[in-house]
Amino acid sequence: MSEVLSDAVVVVAGAGGGAGAAAVRHLAAAGATVVMADTSLEPLNALAEEIAATGGRAVGQAVNLLDEAATRSWADSVIDEFGRVDGVVHLVGGWRGGKGIVEADLADWALLSDLLIRTLQHTTRAYHDALRAAPAGRFVLISAAAASHPTADNAAYAAAKAAAEAWTLAVADSFRGSAAAATVLVVKALLTPAMRAAKPDGKFPGFTDVEDLAEEIVLLWEKPAADVNGARLWLTN
Repeated sequence: MSEVLSDAVVVVAGAGGGAGAAAVRHLAAAGATVVMADTSLEPLNALAEEIAATGGRAVGQAVNLLDEAATRSWADSVIDEFGRVDGVVHLVGGWRGGKGIVEADLADWALLSDLLIRTLQHTTRAYHDALRAAPAGRFVLISAAAASHPTADNAAYAAAKAAAEAWTLAVADSFRGSAAAATVLVVKALLTPAMRAAKPDGKFPGFTDVEDLAEEIVLLWEKPAADVNGARLWLTN
């Protein structure tokens, strides 16, 4: 159990995704109460029951993070119920492959900008003040190496990830002078249990296991805010 996370309240947005379960388990094991959000409540309820069986606490809520009013209402209800928020982990993701600069369908950009940028904007705006006021507030974005090394056939995804990183680094700037930090964790791609089960002999070079990612997320509370605020930490091999 982490001394810093003991009795802390940490929000995981996109908790029903591939990395969500690992992040929730590790945070709960470290002592945090985990507030989970996703578009569907069913996987969150199952995860909450699993966490409760191990003595931890996790609660879930279905939230449309594309709706800023709904996101603010949800954040307000979390703050009202728990009295504080010590962290937000943004795991909302999405991917669409491209076909080159000219051939690409810009509908992919519209989708990715909503999933990767708009949800991030709404979430950070809703929780910004609570995180800045926390004794060790942390905001965590999971990004991709593609943001730093864009290719023509992946332009929409890379551009959306780069924009999400820029927004997060701007949040980091707004945290300066406080005990809060906003950090970008960069991966090539994530390796989930389902992917391992589908290809048990697969090598997955450069991929980051979601369990390793979850450990890195928890460690952010063990480091001084000045060391991780505005940092882009690479978890690629």
